[in-house]
Amino acid sequence: MHTPFFPALRPRLAALGRRVQHLRQQSLGHLELLFQPFLPPGLLSQADEGRNSRERVYSVRRTFFGFLSQGLKPDTSCREIVRQIQALFALQDQGPVDENTRAYCQGRKRLPLDRLGRVRVGVAAAGETMAPRWHGLRPKVIDATSVSLPDTKKNQRAYPQSGRQQPGCGFPLLRLLGVFSLSTGLLLDYAKGNKHQSELRLLRGLLDGFKPGDLVLADRGFCCYVLLALLRRRGVWSLFRLHQSRATDWRKGKRLGKKDRLFTWSPPRLRPPWLPQGLWKTIAAQLTVRVIRFPLHRRGYRTESVTLVTTLLDPENYPAQDIAQLYIRRWNIELWFRDIKTSLGMEVLRCQTPQRVHKELEMFLIAYNFIRCLMVQAGAINHVTLDRLSFKGSVDAVRQFSLAIAQARSKNKQNHLIRELLEVIARDEVPDRPERLEPRALKRRPKCYQLLNRPRHLMRDIAHGKRPSKTS
Repeated sequence: MHTPFFPALRPRLAALGRRVQHLRQQSLGHLELLFQPFLPPGLLSQADEGRNSRERVYSVRRTFFGFLSQGLKPDTSCREIVRQIQALFALQDQGPVDENTRAYCQGRKRLPLDRLGRVRVGVAAAGETMAPRWHGLRPKVIDATSVSLPDTKKNQRAYPQSGRQQPGCGFPLLRLLGVFSLSTGLLLDYAKGNKHQSELRLLRGLLDGFKPGDLVLADRGFCCYVLLALLRRRGVWSLFRLHQSRATDWRKGKRLGKKDRLFTWSPPRLRPPWLPQGLWKTIAAQLTVRVIRFPLHRRGYRTESVTLVTTLLDPENYPAQDIAQLYIRRWNIELWFRDIKTSLGMEVLRCQTPQRVHKELEMFLIAYNFIRCLMVQAGAINHVTLDRLSFKGSVDAVRQFSLAIAQARSKNKQNHLIRELLEVIARDEVPDRPERLEPRALKRRPKCYQLLNRPRHLMRDIAHGKRPSKTS
Protein backbone atom coordinates (compact mmCIF):
# COMPACT_ATOMS: atom_id res chain seq x y z
CA MET A 1 0.00 0.00 0.00
CA HIS A 2 1.33 3.44 -1.02
CA THR A 3 1.44 5.86 1.97
CA PRO A 4 3.78 8.78 1.08
CA PHE A 5 2.67 11.02 3.98
CA PHE A 6 2.63 8.37 6.73
CA PRO A 7 5.52 5.96 6.05
CA ALA A 8 5.41 4.63 9.61
CA LEU A 9 1.85 3.31 9.06
CA ARG A 10 2.74 1.48 5.86
CA PRO A 11 3.18 -2.02 7.43
CA ARG A 12 -0.13 -1.82 9.34
CA LEU A 13 -2.14 -0.46 6.41
CA ALA A 14 -0.64 -2.96 3.98
CA ALA A 15 -1.83 -5.87 6.12
CA LEU A 16 -5.27 -4.27 6.41
CA GLY A 17 -5.49 -3.90 2.63
CA ARG A 18 -4.68 -7.57 2.13
CA ARG A 19 -7.39 -8.56 4.62
CA VAL A 20 -10.01 -6.40 2.87
CA GLN A 21 -9.10 -7.80 -0.54
CA HIS A 22 -9.26 -11.35 0.87
CA LEU A 23 -12.63 -10.61 2.41
CA ARG A 24 -14.05 -9.48 -0.92
CA GLN A 25 -12.99 -12.74 -2.56
CA GLN A 26 -14.19 -14.90 0.32
CA SER A 27 -16.90 -17.45 -0.30
CA LEU A 28 -19.78 -18.40 1.92
CA GLY A 29 -19.13 -20.50 4.98
CA HIS A 30 -15.39 -19.75 5.05
CA LEU A 31 -14.75 -23.27 3.80
CA GLU A 32 -12.63 -22.37 0.81
CA LEU A 33 -9.49 -21.65 2.85
CA LEU A 34 -9.70 -25.11 4.39
CA PHE A 35 -10.64 -27.17 1.32
CA GLN A 36 -8.72 -25.27 -1.37
CA PRO A 37 -5.73 -27.72 -1.39
CA PHE A 38 -8.06 -30.57 -2.37
CA LEU A 39 -9.99 -28.68 -5.07
CA PRO A 40 -9.05 -29.12 -8.75
CA PRO A 41 -8.01 -25.69 -10.06
CA GLY A 42 -10.39 -23.72 -12.26
CA LEU A 43 -13.53 -25.82 -11.81
CA LEU A 44 -15.35 -23.19 -9.75
CA SER A 45 -14.48 -20.16 -11.88
CA GLN A 46 -17.05 -18.23 -13.91
CA ALA A 47 -17.50 -19.17 -17.56
CA ASP A 48 -16.08 -16.83 -20.20
CA GLU A 49 -19.37 -16.65 -22.07
CA GLY A 50 -22.85 -18.14 -22.00
CA ARG A 51 -24.28 -19.77 -18.92
CA ASN A 52 -22.66 -18.82 -15.59
CA SER A 53 -20.66 -16.01 -17.22
CA ARG A 54 -22.40 -13.06 -15.55
CA GLU A 55 -21.19 -11.63 -12.25
CA ARG A 56 -24.01 -12.38 -9.85
CA VAL A 57 -24.57 -12.35 -6.13
CA TYR A 58 -24.82 -16.13 -6.32
CA SER A 59 -21.79 -16.89 -8.46
CA VAL A 60 -20.64 -20.43 -9.14
CA ARG A 61 -18.07 -20.36 -6.35
CA ARG A 62 -20.32 -18.72 -3.76
CA THR A 63 -23.27 -20.97 -4.61
CA PHE A 64 -21.04 -24.04 -4.48
CA PHE A 65 -19.77 -23.31 -0.98
CA GLY A 66 -23.25 -22.35 0.19
CA PHE A 67 -24.53 -25.70 -1.10
CA LEU A 68 -21.53 -27.40 0.52
CA SER A 69 -22.27 -25.84 3.90
CA GLN A 70 -25.78 -27.30 3.67
CA GLY A 71 -24.25 -30.72 3.12
CA LEU A 72 -21.99 -30.36 6.16
CA LYS A 73 -24.79 -29.22 8.46
CA PRO A 74 -27.99 -31.29 8.35
CA ASP A 75 -31.34 -29.48 8.21
CA THR A 76 -29.82 -26.22 6.96
CA SER A 77 -32.48 -24.43 4.96
CA CYS A 78 -31.93 -22.31 1.87
CA ARG A 79 -33.19 -19.32 3.86
CA GLU A 80 -30.32 -19.72 6.34
CA ILE A 81 -27.80 -19.65 3.48
CA VAL A 82 -29.41 -16.49 2.12
CA ARG A 83 -29.11 -14.91 5.57
CA GLN A 84 -25.41 -15.77 5.61
CA ILE A 85 -25.02 -14.13 2.19
CA GLN A 86 -26.78 -11.04 3.50
CA ALA A 87 -24.45 -10.90 6.50
CA LEU A 88 -21.39 -11.34 4.27
CA PHE A 89 -22.45 -8.50 1.96
CA ALA A 90 -23.31 -6.25 4.90
CA LEU A 91 -19.86 -6.86 6.35
CA GLN A 92 -18.29 -5.81 3.06
CA ASP A 93 -20.63 -2.80 2.58
CA GLN A 94 -21.66 -4.11 -0.82
CA GLY A 95 -25.33 -3.22 -0.52
CA PRO A 96 -28.46 -5.20 0.35
CA VAL A 97 -29.27 -8.70 -0.88
CA ASP A 98 -32.79 -9.85 -1.64
CA GLU A 99 -34.07 -11.94 1.26
CA ASN A 100 -36.04 -14.24 -1.03
CA THR A 101 -34.54 -17.69 -1.57
CA ARG A 102 -35.50 -17.83 -5.26
CA ALA A 103 -32.22 -16.38 -6.52
CA TYR A 104 -30.16 -18.84 -4.47
CA CYS A 105 -32.26 -21.79 -5.66
CA GLN A 106 -31.78 -20.63 -9.26
CA GLY A 107 -28.04 -20.42 -8.57
CA ARG A 108 -28.09 -24.05 -7.41
CA LYS A 109 -30.01 -24.97 -10.56
CA ARG A 110 -27.33 -23.29 -12.73
CA LEU A 111 -24.51 -25.36 -11.18
CA PRO A 112 -23.23 -27.69 -13.94
CA LEU A 113 -23.70 -31.30 -12.88
CA ASP A 114 -20.69 -32.52 -14.86
CA ARG A 115 -18.48 -29.94 -13.15
CA LEU A 116 -19.67 -31.12 -9.73
CA GLY A 117 -18.75 -34.66 -10.74
CA ARG A 118 -15.24 -33.54 -11.69
CA VAL A 119 -14.88 -31.80 -8.32
CA ARG A 120 -15.86 -35.00 -6.50
CA VAL A 121 -13.43 -37.09 -8.55
CA GLY A 122 -10.65 -34.53 -8.10
CA VAL A 123 -11.09 -34.40 -4.33
CA ALA A 124 -11.02 -38.21 -4.14
CA ALA A 125 -7.86 -38.32 -6.27
CA ALA A 126 -6.16 -35.80 -3.96
CA GLY A 127 -6.94 -37.96 -0.94
CA GLU A 128 -5.91 -41.20 -2.65
CA THR A 129 -2.33 -39.95 -3.03
CA MET A 130 -1.90 -40.67 0.70
CA ALA A 131 -3.50 -44.14 0.56
CA PRO A 132 -1.42 -47.19 1.57
CA ARG A 133 -1.56 -50.35 -0.52
CA TRP A 134 -2.27 -53.96 0.39
CA HIS A 135 0.42 -56.29 -0.99
CA GLY A 136 0.97 -53.78 -3.79
CA LEU A 137 -2.74 -53.66 -4.72
CA ARG A 138 -5.39 -50.95 -4.38
CA PRO A 139 -8.36 -52.51 -2.53
CA LYS A 140 -11.77 -51.09 -3.49
CA VAL A 141 -15.05 -52.14 -1.95
CA ILE A 142 -18.48 -51.90 -3.59
CA ASP A 143 -21.99 -52.07 -2.18
CA ALA A 144 -25.41 -50.50 -2.70
CA THR A 145 -27.88 -48.58 -0.58
CA SER A 146 -30.99 -46.48 -1.14
CA VAL A 147 -32.17 -42.98 -0.23
CA SER A 148 -35.65 -41.53 -0.03
CA LEU A 149 -36.86 -38.61 -2.15
CA PRO A 150 -39.75 -36.13 -1.79
CA ASP A 151 -43.07 -37.48 -3.04
CA THR A 152 -43.48 -35.49 -6.27
CA LYS A 153 -44.75 -36.65 -9.66
CA LYS A 154 -41.40 -36.11 -11.38
CA ASN A 155 -39.50 -38.03 -8.69
CA GLN A 156 -42.07 -40.84 -8.80
CA ARG A 157 -41.69 -41.22 -12.56
CA ALA A 158 -37.89 -41.41 -12.38
CA TYR A 159 -37.58 -43.35 -9.10
CA PRO A 160 -40.89 -45.11 -8.36
CA GLN A 161 -41.75 -46.18 -4.84
CA SER A 162 -42.00 -49.75 -3.64
CA GLY A 163 -44.91 -51.73 -5.03
CA ARG A 164 -45.90 -52.80 -1.53
CA GLN A 165 -46.98 -49.27 -0.64
CA GLN A 166 -50.34 -47.74 -1.48
CA PRO A 167 -50.45 -44.77 -3.90
CA GLY A 168 -49.96 -41.50 -2.06
CA CYS A 169 -48.46 -43.18 1.01
CA GLY A 170 -44.90 -44.00 -0.07
CA PHE A 171 -41.84 -42.12 -1.24
CA PRO A 172 -39.62 -42.45 -4.33
CA LEU A 173 -36.50 -44.55 -3.80
CA LEU A 174 -33.13 -43.90 -5.42
CA ARG A 175 -30.73 -46.84 -5.51
CA LEU A 176 -27.09 -45.87 -5.08
CA LEU A 177 -24.09 -48.13 -5.76
CA GLY A 178 -20.80 -46.79 -4.43
CA VAL A 179 -17.16 -47.69 -5.02
CA PHE A 180 -15.02 -46.81 -1.99
CA SER A 181 -11.32 -46.99 -1.34
CA LEU A 182 -10.82 -49.51 1.45
CA SER A 183 -7.64 -47.75 2.58
CA THR A 184 -9.06 -44.22 2.94
CA GLY A 185 -12.85 -44.55 2.85
CA LEU A 186 -13.08 -42.05 -0.02
CA LEU A 187 -15.93 -42.43 -2.49
CA LEU A 188 -14.20 -43.02 -5.84
CA ASP A 189 -17.24 -43.49 -8.07
CA TYR A 190 -20.93 -44.26 -7.92
CA ALA A 191 -23.95 -45.16 -10.06
CA LYS A 192 -27.58 -44.34 -9.41
CA GLY A 193 -30.80 -45.94 -10.57
CA ASN A 194 -34.28 -46.96 -9.50
CA LYS A 195 -35.55 -50.07 -7.77
CA HIS A 196 -35.95 -51.91 -11.07
CA GLN A 197 -32.20 -51.79 -11.78
CA SER A 198 -30.10 -54.48 -10.13
CA GLU A 199 -26.78 -53.89 -8.44
CA LEU A 200 -24.93 -55.77 -11.17
CA ARG A 201 -26.57 -53.65 -13.86
CA LEU A 202 -25.47 -50.48 -12.08
CA LEU A 203 -21.95 -51.85 -11.61
CA ARG A 204 -21.61 -52.58 -15.33
CA GLY A 205 -21.52 -48.85 -16.02
CA LEU A 206 -18.60 -48.41 -13.61
CA LEU A 207 -16.32 -51.15 -14.96
CA ASP A 208 -14.25 -48.69 -16.99
CA GLY A 209 -13.20 -47.00 -13.74
CA PHE A 210 -11.30 -50.07 -12.54
CA LYS A 211 -7.65 -50.23 -13.54
CA PRO A 212 -4.98 -52.97 -13.46
CA GLY A 213 -3.73 -53.35 -9.90
CA ASP A 214 -7.14 -52.83 -8.31
CA LEU A 215 -8.64 -55.39 -5.95
CA VAL A 216 -12.45 -55.40 -5.79
CA LEU A 217 -14.20 -56.59 -2.62
CA ALA A 218 -17.94 -57.22 -2.39
CA ASP A 219 -20.54 -59.37 -0.66
CA ARG A 220 -22.10 -62.54 -2.02
CA GLY A 221 -24.64 -60.62 -4.12
CA PHE A 222 -21.87 -59.74 -6.60
CA CYS A 223 -20.31 -63.20 -6.72
CA CYS A 224 -20.90 -64.55 -10.21
CA TYR A 225 -18.75 -66.01 -12.95
CA VAL A 226 -19.46 -63.17 -15.41
CA LEU A 227 -18.29 -60.39 -13.10
CA LEU A 228 -15.18 -62.32 -12.07
CA ALA A 229 -14.30 -62.89 -15.72
CA LEU A 230 -14.95 -59.27 -16.75
CA LEU A 231 -12.74 -57.92 -13.99
CA ARG A 232 -9.97 -60.43 -14.63
CA ARG A 233 -10.01 -59.54 -18.33
CA ARG A 234 -9.22 -55.92 -17.30
CA GLY A 235 -6.34 -56.98 -15.05
CA VAL A 236 -8.43 -56.37 -11.91
CA TRP A 237 -8.40 -58.83 -9.00
CA SER A 238 -11.54 -59.89 -7.13
CA LEU A 239 -12.44 -61.02 -3.62
CA PHE A 240 -16.09 -61.91 -2.99
CA ARG A 241 -17.99 -63.96 -0.51
CA LEU A 242 -19.16 -67.17 -2.17
CA HIS A 243 -22.79 -67.08 -3.25
CA GLN A 244 -25.06 -69.36 -1.24
CA SER A 245 -26.37 -71.13 -4.36
CA ARG A 246 -22.93 -72.41 -5.39
CA ALA A 247 -21.87 -75.58 -3.57
CA THR A 248 -18.20 -76.38 -2.90
CA ASP A 249 -16.85 -79.92 -2.86
CA TRP A 250 -13.63 -79.75 -0.86
CA ARG A 251 -12.62 -83.22 -2.08
CA LYS A 252 -12.00 -81.73 -5.52
CA GLY A 253 -9.70 -79.02 -6.77
CA LYS A 254 -6.01 -78.40 -6.18
CA ARG A 255 -5.15 -78.22 -2.50
CA LEU A 256 -3.18 -75.15 -1.35
CA GLY A 257 -3.80 -75.53 2.37
CA LYS A 258 -6.50 -76.31 4.90
CA LYS A 259 -9.82 -75.22 3.37
CA ASP A 260 -7.89 -73.55 0.56
CA ARG A 261 -8.44 -74.92 -2.96
CA LEU A 262 -8.13 -73.97 -6.62
CA PHE A 263 -11.18 -74.72 -8.78
CA THR A 264 -11.99 -74.29 -12.46
CA TRP A 265 -15.37 -72.69 -13.12
CA SER A 266 -17.37 -72.70 -16.34
CA PRO A 267 -19.60 -69.86 -17.57
CA PRO A 268 -23.39 -70.03 -17.30
CA ARG A 269 -25.35 -71.34 -20.26
CA LEU A 270 -27.57 -68.27 -20.53
CA ARG A 271 -26.52 -64.65 -20.84
CA PRO A 272 -27.39 -62.58 -17.73
CA PRO A 273 -30.05 -59.96 -18.51
CA TRP A 274 -27.82 -57.10 -17.33
CA LEU A 275 -24.94 -58.00 -19.70
CA PRO A 276 -24.94 -56.74 -23.32
CA GLN A 277 -24.44 -59.23 -26.11
CA GLY A 278 -21.10 -57.67 -27.08
CA LEU A 279 -19.60 -58.25 -23.63
CA TRP A 280 -21.12 -61.72 -23.40
CA LYS A 281 -19.04 -62.81 -26.40
CA THR A 282 -15.83 -61.78 -24.63
CA ILE A 283 -16.40 -63.97 -21.57
CA ALA A 284 -13.67 -66.60 -21.12
CA ALA A 285 -14.57 -70.26 -21.59
CA GLN A 286 -13.24 -71.13 -18.13
CA LEU A 287 -11.79 -69.38 -15.10
CA THR A 288 -9.53 -70.58 -12.31
CA VAL A 289 -10.58 -69.30 -8.90
CA ARG A 290 -9.39 -69.82 -5.35
CA VAL A 291 -11.89 -70.76 -2.64
CA ILE A 292 -11.03 -70.16 1.02
CA ARG A 293 -13.05 -70.97 4.13
CA PHE A 294 -12.22 -69.51 7.54
CA PRO A 295 -14.03 -69.50 10.90
CA LEU A 296 -15.55 -66.31 12.27
CA HIS A 297 -15.75 -66.18 16.07
CA ARG A 298 -18.16 -63.86 17.86
CA ARG A 299 -18.79 -63.87 21.57
CA GLY A 300 -22.22 -65.21 22.43
CA TYR A 301 -22.74 -66.80 19.00
CA ARG A 302 -21.84 -70.07 17.38
CA THR A 303 -18.72 -70.09 15.26
CA GLU A 304 -19.66 -69.21 11.70
CA SER A 305 -17.78 -70.32 8.61
CA VAL A 306 -17.23 -67.74 5.87
CA THR A 307 -16.35 -68.95 2.37
CA LEU A 308 -14.55 -66.59 0.00
CA VAL A 309 -13.77 -66.79 -3.70
CA THR A 310 -10.91 -64.81 -5.21
CA THR A 311 -8.74 -64.59 -8.30
CA LEU A 312 -5.61 -64.12 -6.13
CA LEU A 313 -4.25 -67.57 -6.84
CA ASP A 314 -0.72 -67.37 -5.38
CA PRO A 315 -0.74 -68.61 -1.74
CA GLU A 316 2.76 -67.30 -1.07
CA ASN A 317 2.17 -63.71 -2.14
CA TYR A 318 -1.40 -63.67 -0.81
CA PRO A 319 -1.72 -65.94 2.26
CA ALA A 320 -5.20 -67.14 3.17
CA GLN A 321 -5.05 -65.49 6.59
CA ASP A 322 -4.26 -62.08 5.06
CA ILE A 323 -7.12 -62.46 2.60
CA ALA A 324 -9.54 -63.33 5.39
CA GLN A 325 -8.47 -60.34 7.48
CA LEU A 326 -8.82 -58.07 4.44
CA TYR A 327 -12.36 -59.27 3.72
CA ILE A 328 -13.42 -58.63 7.33
CA ARG A 329 -12.60 -54.97 6.71
CA ARG A 330 -15.24 -54.94 3.97
CA TRP A 331 -17.79 -54.17 6.67
CA ASN A 332 -16.40 -50.64 6.85
CA ILE A 333 -18.46 -49.70 3.81
CA GLU A 334 -21.59 -50.02 5.95
CA LEU A 335 -20.10 -47.48 8.35
CA TRP A 336 -19.19 -45.13 5.48
CA PHE A 337 -22.74 -45.26 4.13
CA ARG A 338 -23.94 -44.51 7.66
CA ASP A 339 -21.62 -41.48 7.79
CA ILE A 340 -23.08 -40.16 4.54
CA LYS A 341 -26.73 -40.92 5.21
CA THR A 342 -27.01 -40.37 8.97
CA SER A 343 -24.19 -38.01 9.98
CA LEU A 344 -24.55 -35.78 6.91
CA GLY A 345 -28.32 -36.21 6.66
CA MET A 346 -28.49 -37.70 3.14
CA GLU A 347 -30.96 -40.43 4.09
CA VAL A 348 -33.84 -38.23 2.90
CA LEU A 349 -33.11 -35.76 0.08
CA ARG A 350 -35.21 -32.64 -0.29
CA CYS A 351 -35.18 -31.51 -3.93
CA GLN A 352 -38.40 -31.75 -5.89
CA THR A 353 -37.12 -32.82 -9.33
CA PRO A 354 -34.66 -35.53 -10.44
CA GLN A 355 -32.27 -32.97 -11.98
CA ARG A 356 -31.93 -31.10 -8.70
CA VAL A 357 -31.80 -34.36 -6.75
CA HIS A 358 -28.73 -35.37 -8.75
CA LYS A 359 -26.95 -32.11 -7.83
CA GLU A 360 -27.94 -32.43 -4.18
CA LEU A 361 -26.57 -35.98 -4.18
CA GLU A 362 -23.28 -34.80 -5.71
CA MET A 363 -22.88 -32.07 -3.07
CA PHE A 364 -23.37 -34.53 -0.23
CA LEU A 365 -20.75 -36.85 -1.71
CA ILE A 366 -18.34 -33.93 -2.26
CA ALA A 367 -18.79 -32.89 1.38
CA TYR A 368 -18.13 -36.47 2.48
CA ASN A 369 -14.93 -36.69 0.42
CA PHE A 370 -13.70 -33.36 1.80
CA ILE A 371 -14.07 -34.61 5.37
CA ARG A 372 -12.41 -37.94 4.54
CA CYS A 373 -9.45 -36.10 2.98
CA LEU A 374 -8.93 -34.15 6.19
CA MET A 375 -9.20 -37.37 8.21
CA VAL A 376 -6.64 -39.09 5.98
CA GLN A 377 -4.30 -36.12 6.33
CA ALA A 378 -4.78 -35.99 10.11
CA GLY A 379 -4.15 -39.72 10.48
CA ALA A 380 -1.00 -39.62 8.34
CA ILE A 381 0.52 -36.62 10.11
CA ASN A 382 -0.30 -37.76 13.65
CA HIS A 383 0.25 -41.50 13.00
CA VAL A 384 -3.28 -42.53 13.99
CA THR A 385 -5.24 -45.42 12.49
CA LEU A 386 -7.86 -44.00 10.13
CA ASP A 387 -10.56 -46.49 11.16
CA ARG A 388 -10.49 -45.13 14.71
CA LEU A 389 -11.18 -41.48 13.79
CA SER A 390 -14.67 -40.11 14.37
CA PHE A 391 -16.39 -38.86 11.22
CA LYS A 392 -19.05 -36.91 13.12
CA GLY A 393 -16.38 -35.37 15.33
CA SER A 394 -14.44 -34.34 12.22
CA VAL A 395 -17.52 -32.65 10.76
CA ASP A 396 -18.10 -30.72 14.00
CA ALA A 397 -14.44 -29.66 14.13
CA VAL A 398 -14.48 -28.47 10.51
CA ARG A 399 -17.60 -26.36 11.00
CA GLN A 400 -16.10 -24.52 13.99
CA PHE A 401 -12.46 -24.26 12.90
CA SER A 402 -13.40 -22.98 9.43
CA LEU A 403 -14.86 -19.85 11.05
CA ALA A 404 -11.70 -19.28 13.09
CA ILE A 405 -9.45 -19.87 10.07
CA ALA A 406 -11.36 -17.27 8.04
CA GLN A 407 -10.87 -14.68 10.81
CA ALA A 408 -7.12 -15.25 11.12
CA ARG A 409 -5.10 -12.11 10.40
CA SER A 410 -2.13 -13.75 8.72
CA LYS A 411 -1.22 -16.75 6.64
CA ASN A 412 0.93 -18.13 9.45
CA LYS A 413 -2.03 -17.97 11.83
CA GLN A 414 -4.21 -19.78 9.29
CA ASN A 415 -1.64 -22.55 8.90
CA HIS A 416 -1.37 -22.83 12.68
CA LEU A 417 -5.15 -23.23 12.99
CA ILE A 418 -5.21 -25.85 10.23
CA ARG A 419 -2.51 -27.84 12.05
CA GLU A 420 -4.50 -27.51 15.26
CA LEU A 421 -7.62 -28.74 13.44
CA LEU A 422 -5.78 -31.83 12.20
CA GLU A 423 -4.58 -32.55 15.74
CA VAL A 424 -8.12 -32.20 17.10
CA ILE A 425 -9.39 -34.64 14.45
CA ALA A 426 -6.59 -37.10 15.26
CA ARG A 427 -7.30 -36.96 19.00
CA ASP A 428 -11.03 -37.61 18.56
CA GLU A 429 -10.80 -41.39 18.38
CA VAL A 430 -13.75 -43.74 18.59
CA PRO A 431 -13.34 -46.12 21.57
CA ASP A 432 -12.32 -49.65 20.63
CA ARG A 433 -15.27 -51.74 21.80
CA PRO A 434 -15.11 -55.12 20.06
CA GLU A 435 -18.24 -57.30 20.09
CA ARG A 436 -20.28 -54.55 21.73
CA LEU A 437 -24.02 -55.18 21.41
CA GLU A 438 -26.35 -52.21 20.90
CA PRO A 439 -29.88 -53.26 19.88
CA ARG A 440 -31.65 -50.96 17.44
CA ALA A 441 -34.50 -50.07 19.75
CA LEU A 442 -36.00 -46.74 20.80
CA LYS A 443 -36.78 -45.96 24.43
CA ARG A 444 -38.57 -42.63 23.85
CA ARG A 445 -42.08 -43.21 22.49
CA PRO A 446 -43.19 -41.34 19.36
CA LYS A 447 -46.06 -38.90 19.44
CA CYS A 448 -49.54 -40.26 18.93
CA TYR A 449 -50.24 -39.45 15.30
CA GLN A 450 -52.53 -41.22 12.91
CA LEU A 451 -50.74 -43.38 10.35
CA LEU A 452 -51.01 -42.26 6.72
CA ASN A 453 -52.24 -45.49 5.12
CA ARG A 454 -54.30 -43.78 2.39
CA PRO A 455 -53.78 -40.67 0.25
CA ARG A 456 -53.81 -37.58 2.42
CA HIS A 457 -56.96 -36.04 0.93
CA LEU A 458 -58.88 -39.22 1.85
CA MET A 459 -57.73 -39.33 5.47
CA ARG A 460 -60.03 -38.30 8.29
CA ASP A 461 -58.55 -36.28 11.14
CA ILE A 462 -58.93 -37.54 14.68
CA ALA A 463 -59.69 -35.45 17.72
CA HIS A 464 -56.72 -34.05 19.62
CA GLY A 465 -55.57 -36.19 22.54
CA LYS A 466 -57.29 -39.39 21.44
CA ARG A 467 -55.38 -42.43 20.41
CA PRO A 468 -55.98 -43.48 16.79
CA SER A 469 -57.97 -46.63 16.26
CA LYS A 470 -57.07 -49.30 13.76
CA THR A 471 -60.26 -48.64 11.80
CA SER A 472 -59.89 -44.87 11.48
